[in-house]
Amino acid sequence: MSQHPLQLSRRAVLQSAGALIIGVCLPVRGVFGQAREAAKLFAPNAFVRVGADNTVTVIVKQIEFGQGPFTGLATLVAEEMDADWSMVRAEHAPADEKIYNNLLMGPVQITGGSTSIANSFEQMRRAGAMARTMLVQAAANSWKVPANEITVENGVIRHAKSRREGRFGEFAAAAAILQAPDPQTLTLKDPAVFKLIGKDDGSVKRLDSVAKSDGTALFAMDIREPGMVVAVVAHPPRFGARVASVDGTQARAVPGVVDIKQVPSGVAVYARTTWPAIRARELLKITWDESAAEKRGSEQIIELYRALAQKPGVLAAEHGDPQTALAGDGVIEAEFVLPYLAQSPMEPLDGYLRWDPQGAQARYGCQLQTADQQAIAKVLGLPAERVAIETLFAGGSFGRRAQHDQQFAVELAEVAKAIGPGRPVKLVWTREDDIRGGYYRPIFVHRLRGVVRDGKIAAWSNTVVGQSFIVGTPFESFGYKDGLDSLMVEGANELPYEIPNFHCDAHIADVGVPTLWWRSVGHTHTAFVVEAFVDELLQAAGKDPVAGRLEMMGKAPREAGVLRAVAALAKWNGPGPVNGRAGGVAVVKSFNSYVAQIAEVSIGDGGVPRVHKVWCAIDCGVAVNPDVIRSQMEGGIGYGVGHALFGEITLDEGRVVQSNFDTYRSLRIHEMPEIEVTIVPSTEKPTGVGEPGVPPAAPAVANALARLPGRARPRRLPLSRSDVA
Repeated sequence: MSQHPLQLSRRAVLQSAGALIIGVCLPVRGVFGQAREAAKLFAPNAFVRVGADNTVTVIVKQIEFGQGPFTGLATLVAEEMDADWSMVRAEHAPADEKIYNNLLMGPVQITGGSTSIANSFEQMRRAGAMARTMLVQAAANSWKVPANEITVENGVIRHAKSRREGRFGEFAAAAAILQAPDPQTLTLKDPAVFKLIGKDDGSVKRLDSVAKSDGTALFAMDIREPGMVVAVVAHPPRFGARVASVDGTQARAVPGVVDIKQVPSGVAVYARTTWPAIRARELLKITWDESAAEKRGSEQIIELYRALAQKPGVLAAEHGDPQTALAGDGVIEAEFVLPYLAQSPMEPLDGYLRWDPQGAQARYGCQLQTADQQAIAKVLGLPAERVAIETLFAGGSFGRRAQHDQQFAVELAEVAKAIGPGRPVKLVWTREDDIRGGYYRPIFVHRLRGVVRDGKIAAWSNTVVGQSFIVGTPFESFGYKDGLDSLMVEGANELPYEIPNFHCDAHIADVGVPTLWWRSVGHTHTAFVVEAFVDELLQAAGKDPVAGRLEMMGKAPREAGVLRAVAALAKWNGPGPVNGRAGGVAVVKSFNSYVAQIAEVSIGDGGVPRVHKVWCAIDCGVAVNPDVIRSQMEGGIGYGVGHALFGEITLDEGRVVQSNFDTYRSLRIHEMPEIEVTIVPSTEKPTGVGEPGVPPAAPAVANALARLPGRARPRRLPLSRSDVA
């Protein structure tokens, strides 16, 4: 492998493959809708590569870590090309924000916010249409016939009058030298004639499944290079601590150990393979300077938040006269407490880096290429364009691989820098490193007050307290303004329910525990609180959980649509209980998608809730790959239910108690509920599916538990805690 970044040119690719290569750039739209005009450009090796062997390779700018962009983005291209799906392939794009920027997040290459399909829906279709147009024109030139007389079907180009036909590969080289058309002038298919988009008969199979099943898929942990060393880092046991001194005498004596270096994040141990590095790390004698460390425990933090919740915070939203409406009798109050949560992907953080003064090459499951590229460059003293990132498959993320301070990318560069240029390094985090390594979904405390009058919810007030997701990070400008973090209150400051008197405010707490977005970001906590409290107020009003919600959804037709759909799917006949089982309801809009769920729950062994079945309805606009959508709902529900029942990171005097899946409990196979999903038909543009399945799961389960005899309404997660019942 070259030790310098790979530089591809159009000439080199054409000479090696005889390929047609397509690029298309569309205007960029930022997170908050600001239009940014991007120059139209024909970008070699950008989005579509048609080989002489008839293969169509789609270059995917989003990382594939299980959420389906390889299949989804390839489907968009193949649809407009009329390609043969059996000949379609996908591969990760290089790091280049000028070409591969996320069109919904601005000039940055990133996978996040459930935007993979949403930001690329038109772009990738136009790339496919461009490729088709150029192939057709090449065939027309070869056959000396009008291009408008040529048809394309399943990868075959035909001219019926002359009875000529050929496959894509025959015309790829000729098409590659044609002038590329302006993608904006191309006519895209009418959805009525789609053959791949929305197909639900099993013919559009996932492009990453076979390689992941037969072991040929490459993950960072699989990398083996001549002369490569494996590094692990000893991190401080408390957040904010630093190395005061280190004695590595015993560690150096472990066979296979190559070196020990102090780095900004701790002490790095280098060895020829992973196990000696881990073993040697255990023998390090480190004295930590904890003068600036966070030493409070979880309960102390919660008590601080409870006190703050009694005071008005920064206003997030208000209408009507909630102060007057809440000043009288009959106010229902509730406090909700939600713990720190780790993302806990099955593959912990790991990555490879090789560098010298001319450039660097990194290889790992990279979720935020632009920022990681810049971070690595800064550490190594290189221009960002001399840092190549090869994005590999990753075993999950849930936000962990998109760190706002590039924690892992920086550490990878630091350990490589410390060992010196020309020496390839693979940095490995164990699961214990990952679970104890911080960057959690924050603890949140909500103080709710509501009033029911004449059978209706008349007033609502919510005070939110927790750490910010983005204050003090490069993302601060995207959601922090005038003391309010919009991500903290998303889903709480605007409800789908018509409540005449409404108030929401928030406090940002200063705690020294690193935090990060977790699958569904702010909706991870606001959905639970809002849907649980709505359910409580509806019960006080004597209303059915489904009918009562629908009565308040006059201005939320898509929320009402999924709620009706899931009620029909589950044959809803009230919450019960019936035969020891009760039903709970939740409906949440997140990432511009609408999801409603009904959970059937009982009390299992040891008093732990048992979730038997979850029905789910989703409206995510055009359903590009229905099977992928169902899979994401199923995975999201399993993730949400598991964390609702068991998920909790606790601090004891600043030290993380949990360390692996034995103590950071997850949902086990025999505990996975049966899941039934319906996709609501829609002609709206596609929206997110990677995260929206998570938020309704916890409140649906909690609302079911509240209907069982002898159970109080759950107001603290996880639900398996002894103090929740």
